[in-house]
Amino acid sequence: MDNKLDQFRVKMEKSVEALREEYSTIRAGRANPHLLDKLRVDYYGQPSPIQSVANISVPEARVIQIQPWESKLIKEIEKAIINSDLGLTPSNDGKVIRLVFPELTEDRRKELVKDVKKKAENAKIAVRNIRRDANDLFKKQNKASEISEDEFKNLEDNIQKFTDKYIVEIDRTMEDKSKEILTV
Repeated sequence: MDNKLDQFRVKMEKSVEALREEYSTIRAGRANPHLLDKLRVDYYGQPSPIQSVANISVPEARVIQIQPWESKLIKEIEKAIINSDLGLTPSNDGKVIRLVFPELTEDRRKELVKDVKKKAENAKIAVRNIRRDANDLFKKQNKASEISEDEFKNLEDNIQKFTDKYIVEIDRTMEDKSKEILTV
């Protein structure tokens, strides 16, 4: 019986995890190397993550430093950053690329918080859709007499508990990220 619920619990967990990953790419005024996680550069014909072709460090609170292992990658990495939606202009000295993060304006912070809330709402919708799918499956099984009425009610209650738990987790994650963005 538990494995029927388990698959849906895992899907809900993955929705929350996906939200956290999305949040890690949102710029909050401080340099965060995870902003570069989704960027790929052409490395010998293979699209490769920047982390696998360069050392990335944060020497100051608002600076990310990228030191490619091969100097010919500097142009590729700069191109990937410029073409991304990060809104940053890279500068290089021939060996190292620096990304300087400007202070966020109050308006920009409010925009980012709206974006954070929208992403949280999408995650909640995903969790609720998983609950709906689970309940539909359990109803079919009940109608086909594969599970008893008591089992059906029990499964329905448990899937609701999971839904509530993950919705609260999404809200907590959203609050934390919003606070981080609004902290000057």
